[in-house]
Amino acid sequence: MAQALRLIGTQPVKLEELSPRGEEIDRAASDTRFNDLSRELGELQELCYAAGSEALLVVLQGMDTSGKDGTIRSVFDAVNPQGVQVASFKVPTPLELAHDFLWRIHQQTPAKGMFGIFNRSHYESVLVERVKHLVPEEVWSRRYDQINDFERLLTTSGTIVVKFFLHISKGEQKERLLKREEDAEKSWKLSPNDWIERRSWPAYLAAYQDALNRCATPNAPWYVVAADRKWYRDFVIAEVLIETLRPYRKKWLDSLTERGEVALAEVLAVRESDRDVSN
Repeated sequence: MAQALRLIGTQPVKLEELSPRGEEIDRAASDTRFNDLSRELGELQELCYAAGSEALLVVLQGMDTSGKDGTIRSVFDAVNPQGVQVASFKVPTPLELAHDFLWRIHQQTPAKGMFGIFNRSHYESVLVERVKHLVPEEVWSRRYDQINDFERLLTTSGTIVVKFFLHISKGEQKERLLKREEDAEKSWKLSPNDWIERRSWPAYLAAYQDALNRCATPNAPWYVVAADRKWYRDFVIAEVLIETLRPYRKKWLDSLTERGEVALAEVLAVRESDRDVSN
């Protein structure tokens, strides 16, 4: 069975040693299993939304074309949009730059009962800003501890944090960029910056590796997902999410059952009082 590499800060990872292709598994069986996982994720999301005691924050990071948008469309296809919010973080606005780097992030964290998905995230402040030298090292180097403190705040406040690094090869990225040029429906995604950024591939890989190693904790783990094959990527992410949320099922069901019993007693009391009045 395919697995993501789970990082909790106990052992450093070297990304160049990890295959962006992943394990060789049967696609037909994986597709069938993915459909089952997708349905279960929809069920768990409904329970989470109704119980309202926890939130889920999914962080998606990866090189350009690694599949952040595709993951959101595929993996979360079966969940109720009413209980999901997606936030994408572009270049900071002047207002955002006038605050600390986590200010705009915290505003987008999910409320209890909600699934939140970050398409890029607070980690851009130790990735792009580091590689492009937008801030000095003394600034971005402090941010690892600040990120850990921020994520600790979230997890101790009832937010389940799961972070995915979509690990794509440079060769696969090139193929996807070239395919965009051939597909009129995807031409809107084209940008010269995609090719310019490829020149800094080693620097970005080093920055990602430091972020994974410095900001992986048991309560907010990183998962490295082989992303060269889209179906494989989605399958692995779905498995991780189900394994993460399934332990909460009983808690959520018990909470809703208890709430239902209280509501039923109140309804019966009202009906009984109405009957007394009518008599």
